[in-house]
Amino acid sequence: MAKITEEKKATRIRNRRVHMANERTFLAWIRTSIGIMAFGFVVEKFSLFVKQLSYFLGKEVVVPSRGYSSIFGIFLVGLGALMGLLAFIRYKKVEKQIDEDTYQPSIILDALLTISILAIGIFLIIYLIHSI
Repeated sequence: MAKITEEKKATRIRNRRVHMANERTFLAWIRTSIGIMAFGFVVEKFSLFVKQLSYFLGKEVVVPSRGYSSIFGIFLVGLGALMGLLAFIRYKKVEKQIDEDTYQPSIILDALLTISILAIGIFLIIYLIHSI
């Protein structure tokens, strides 16, 4: 009986480190999603900034009121929020797998982030080429 409790205690201590690593990974995903949402907010408000700057400088600059930057900014904010939700789901799933000692890596969130960043990069390159 004493041997079983010692084994459970050793397993719990070993799992504590793994749980803390899982939590650090979750917090890294949350920071990433907050960064994407903040970038989306900046992109959405950029056209308003350009319009106000043109009025301040006294130059008439035609800036569409709701152009690509607005749509793209809203998309980024939504993507960041979705990533935060998926990060939480992944965190809870991994937490359960650690407790059951059945951990299986999942690449869904990693693939979503990679594809999203690639799509954002391609869109920004196309947008900048057309604005020259």
